[in-house]
Amino acid sequence: MRFLKQFLLVAVVSFVGATGVQALGWNAPLTLVAGVVAAALALAAYAWVVRKTERREPTEVSLKIAAGALGRGVLVGLAMFGAVILNITFLGGYEVRGWGSVSGMIAIFGFMVAVAVTEELMYRGVVFRIVEEHLGTWLSLVLSGLVFGFAHIFNPNATVWSSLAIAIEAGLMLGAAYVATRNLWVPIGVHFAWNFAQGGIFSTSVSGQDAPQGLLDGVTSGPALVTGGNFGPEASVYSVLAGLVVTAAFLWLAKRRGNIMPRRRRTAPAATVAA
Repeated sequence: MRFLKQFLLVAVVSFVGATGVQALGWNAPLTLVAGVVAAALALAAYAWVVRKTERREPTEVSLKIAAGALGRGVLVGLAMFGAVILNITFLGGYEVRGWGSVSGMIAIFGFMVAVAVTEELMYRGVVFRIVEEHLGTWLSLVLSGLVFGFAHIFNPNATVWSSLAIAIEAGLMLGAAYVATRNLWVPIGVHFAWNFAQGGIFSTSVSGQDAPQGLLDGVTSGPALVTGGNFGPEASVYSVLAGLVVTAAFLWLAKRRGNIMPRRRRTAPAATVAA
């Protein structure tokens, strides 16, 4: 029951916020403000419903650790996409033709703040975290990763491959980031930086979605396996490889910290134990 209460509340608040942000038509200052407000409302809703349904403080979104954890996540996300676009460029799949749009970059910044926060609250804060309590870390990573990946199957230009790619490079990786740190700020930072770098800096498509031009006037061309095609670099094999490397690093850190949760064993009936 708490799963439904938490997921539905966060989903509704996120939907209302996203609808409001999209209705602004990429107006730079308004989208920036609306994106931040939508993210703040989603965080407040998540914290409130966790307190009500679990009778605890939602330490995973504690403001005391927000700045440092967000910063670390942003650095990881920027480095990850930087490595991907560098490899694509090396093979001739990406070219910068000049400067793009500062206002477009600002609008994308606000939009991606809302996307990163709301999706992490839903998929890592609710889905992964609660499922992990019953199925353990490993199975929950796989299941929540697939759910996250195939939630993008209805995006423009999406394919089964692009959904599997997102399941691996984002679903698994962001879940592993949560396991390693046991807070949502790091995966929020990674998620935001990855998306913002794609659209806001390098002007590539983000999950097949249309958006204004970002900071650079950049174009992709060449084999879809390298560039990701019309869906964007998230469908590139380089993104999958980068996601696997970062996932492995986070899981190594999680295991070192003792954060891997085993699958919950069913308690045997009293009569069986006595026998």
